[in-house]
Amino acid sequence: QVQLAESGGGLVQPGGYLRLSCAASERIYFMGWYRQAPGKQRELVASITTDIITNYADSVKGRFTIFRDNARNTIGLQMNMLKPEDTAVYYCHARDSSYDHVSWGQGTQVTVSS
Repeated sequence: QVQLAESGGGLVQPGGYLRLSCAASERIYFMGWYRQAPGKQRELVASITTDIITNYADSVKGRFTIFRDNARNTIGLQMNMLKPEDTAVYYCHARDSSYDHVSWGQGTQVTVSS
């Protein structure tokens, strides 16, 4: 089972920026970031495959960028122009192409507040 190690998160003012990182224990096809705010369902923020196909939630397009280092089995999420509504717990996610292996990180808190 692939293991995920997250880093990043924290408190930032509106308009600020943060970078999240997630390292997988092995190469895996699909990796991405989800988030869950209080009282809301977990939602996909951004994802990236081993061949660097990306997908973004409409709410973060133009502000967030996901990237991948296949040599290090690592993904990152650069979050710019942060808004209070971005406040949530962010989770790293990984799976293979057949869903035989699915992994979640522990989650990291992102708080955007004045």
